[in-house]
Amino acid sequence: MIAYDGALTLATIPLYCAGYETYGKGHHWMTFKLLPELIGEEYSGLADYLDLCRIKRNVGTYDRGGQISKAEVEELIAEASKFRDAVLDWVRENHAELI
Repeated sequence: MIAYDGALTLATIPLYCAGYETYGKGHHWMTFKLLPELIGEEYSGLADYLDLCRIKRNVGTYDRGGQISKAEVEELIAEASKFRDAVLDWVRENHAELI
């Protein structure tokens, strides 16, 4: 859950930089769907991956535990780490005044 929350927070940064905010039911989904529109279509695969993580997180949180493997957690941590670097680069390029 911590790795997922970190990725969601990173995906929220471009949203806020563009002056948007999501809230309420479906706000995680909307955040990931808007990501490629805000920082580039090359992130559509990552947005889809993060949305799949959202679905799996929901199952693990609300339905039944033990559905997320150690390998999946390690993969998400690695993806979130790369994503962090990309978001920071994007903010430096597009919103340097916020750094």
